Amino acid sequence: MSAATKTNEGLYDCRDAFSKTLEALAEADDRVVAVVNDSVGSSKLGGFKKRWPERLVNVGIAEQNMVGVGAGLANGGRIPFVSCASCFLTGRALEQVKADVAYSNTNVKLCGQSPGIGYGELGPTHHSIEDLAWLRPLANLVTIVPSDPWETEQAIRFAAAYEGPVFIRVSRYPVPALEHKIDRIEPGKAEVMREGTDVAILANGVMLHKALRAAEVLAEGGVSARVVNMAWMNPLDIEAIVDAAGTGAVVTVEEASVRGGLGGAVAETLALRRPVPMELVGFPGFVPTGTVDFLFDHFGLTAAGIAAAARKAISRKE
Repeated sequence: MSAATKTNEGLYDCRDAFSKTLEALAEADDRVVAVVNDSVGSSKLGGFKKRWPERLVNVGIAEQNMVGVGAGLANGGRIPFVSCASCFLTGRALEQVKADVAYSNTNVKLCGQSPGIGYGELGPTHHSIEDLAWLRPLANLVTIVPSDPWETEQAIRFAAAYEGPVFIRVSRYPVPALEHKIDRIEPGKAEVMREGTDVAILANGVMLHKALRAAEVLAEGGVSARVVNMAWMNPLDIEAIVDAAGTGAVVTVEEASVRGGLGGAVAETLALRRPVPMELVGFPGFVPTGTVDFLFDHFGLTAAGIAAAARKAISRKE
């Protein structure tokens, strides 16, 4: 189990796994440094700052500069983990991410904190539902969407060892630890979390938990649902997507816009290789202000909503 702190409800904040893992990496390798945009607290890097103040660079509220500083540190032989709210890291600094990191193939590790609607009450300016659509087309940029503390720790360790740019979505939404069937993540490989024959539900991040619950709901009605963890957005597991289409119906679920993210990636893949009925569960446009749970309920990002989408996809089978 990851070093993330468990709440009384048995849930975990993946930011804890991020920060504790980063501290362990920094202990073992003095090339590891952190770069933040005045977000030491929200990135949970207080412990890192206390232990290695000279290895944490706080640029203030200047995200474009932050990414540039990270690229400069990487060019100087450091392993920089650039961390801030995903909405600002990907939206405000997209040009620097494209040019200084992805195009230049720089060894920078971008950590988008509290993605999706993690900052629900702060409204659309702080929501990060477009980040996957913006980043997925960027060549060289490995993109990972972990689902729980173990997978978050695995992603951070992978990023540190990998020579090249990486983007990791680090959720703040409290989640339980999942029972993974693998000992470690493998680049570009999806993980089948549950077997099924009637429909395949492809999900990542915190939505994987809801997808697994949806499969249980469907099972009660006699529907066998496969659940696939699509943590790797780039590289994408094309074989797993095509294999999932063997069920005859596919549902994608993501805490992101349905335009361009996981749903878009799967739709593109199947349109070219194995078209089947699909339903895309996510956000159709801008998301209003509200608590995270309220917004999930409102847009059908729940076990019941996913199960309904699965039944709809099944009903469209030839």
